[in-house]
Formats: sequence, structure tokens, C-alpha cells
Amino acid sequence: MTDVLLPRYRQKFQTLPRTVTAVPSEALSGEHVVPHKHPWVQLLYASEGVMRVRTELGVWIIPPRRALLIAPGIMHELTMLSRVNMRTLYLDAAVAGTLVEGCKVLEVSPLLRELILALSAEPIAYPVPGRGEHLAALILSELAAMETVPIAVPWPRDRRLQALCADIMDHPASPRTLEDRALDAGASARTLIRLFPKETGLHYRQWVQQVHLALAFEMLARGESVGKIAATLGYASPSAFTSMFRRLLGKTPQHYLTEWRGQRI
Repeated sequence: MTDVLLPRYRQKFQTLPRTVTAVPSEALSGEHVVPHKHPWVQLLYASEGVMRVRTELGVWIIPPRRALLIAPGIMHELTMLSRVNMRTLYLDAAVAGTLVEGCKVLEVSPLLRELILALSAEPIAYPVPGRGEHLAALILSELAAMETVPIAVPWPRDRRLQALCADIMDHPASPRTLEDRALDAGASARTLIRLFPKETGLHYRQWVQQVHLALAFEMLARGESVGKIAATLGYASPSAFTSMFRRLLGKTPQHYLTEWRGQRI
């Protein structure tokens, strides 16, 4: 894994008098952008590829057709889980600050996707008035109407719980019991179970399901079959995994697999 510092040119538009700035970039699988924060609202979007974003609030896996909106001042770091074609938006906090508190995942509509790509093709300091200004206004309008997707993985502050959560994310299909994992974390299973709602807002099994959803989206975005995803996550059968997925999101994994295959560029 390669640690990557933010390019210096990204700091230049911090004072640009633009409501929305689009910065296109590419990253290789395994690249890691070190923890950092911004004074603006940021929309992390990849037209192709999958990335993992970690903050003190949670962990998000962002595939195509999803974007993460991050409020000003939130420390975050990125890991590329595949080759990523990024189209990052930076939004003036005075204009877009009401769009998000903390972080939230958005469903990227076909229209918003095309607007992001179009603004990315404009100069960073696009002329005002002009086409870029109109695109920026449309983007702000679309963002305000976007649907939130519930695939966040809240991250605890307690170090014992962090150790347990990291182990679950790294080994989702492990047959080890909660009691076995708790021993490694340095606490009893009962203590950790009690900590989950306090630290994450979710009960233990709800948190594990969120991990499974996040990892499933990562694999779906890579084009993995439902059968392989089910086995990787430890489900007894593809139908058992599909049932869980549809119960929580209202759509089948096959729906997203077909959708993303059709959206790749």
C-alpha cells in the first residue's frame, strides 16, 4: 500500500471564488491518501472503481453510483480498493454547509453523474459567468434532492471494540465465535455487546449486517458473482445472502450488479 499526500494544486482552489470546484484524478489499487480535512464540503465520487473512506465517525465503502458527502472539518482518509477514476467535488461551505452534518452516502442519479463529469472537464478556475457556473448551480440543486443510502459502518472509539470490529471487517466469514474474538480484544463478550449501542448506535448483529452490506457493495462493484459474495461473507447459500440484502435495502444484489455493469465507462 502506498501513502499519498494530497497534491499541492488542490490547495490552490481553496480561495477560488467558485461555489463548486471539480477535480478529476486517477489512483491505483492500494493507494492510500493520508488523514486530512478541509474547510469546505467535499463530495467523493468515482465514476469507476471502489474506495474505502474512514473517519472517526465510521467506515464507508464507495462503489460507482454512490458518493460520500463529507462536512467541513471532518478528518478522513482514503484507500483505493481497485483502480479508481475519481471526480471529487469541493463545495463552498457557506453555500453547501446545510447539505450534510458529518458524512452521508448518496445515490448518484444519472443526471448528477453527467453534471459531475461535465464540470470535471471544465477548467478548475472556470470563467464566471459561463457554462461552469451553470453546471455548478445544477449540481447543488441535484445534491439537495439526492437519496441517502444506509450503508455506513459506524466506527467505535473504544480500543477494545475497535480491535473486534477490525477483525470482523478483515475476516467476515471466520467461524470464530464472538467469545473467541473478545478474548483477543481484551474484554468479555458481554462487555463488548453492551458497548456496541453506546459506541456505534447499533446492536452487535445490526453492525455486522452493515459490514456485510458494505463489503457486498465493494464486491458487486468489482463484478463478483452473488455466489462468491455469499461465500466470502460466510452465508450458507446465495439465497440466504440475497434475502438479507433485499430485506435491508429493498433491492436484490443482482439489481445493483446489472445496474453497475451498464454504467461503467
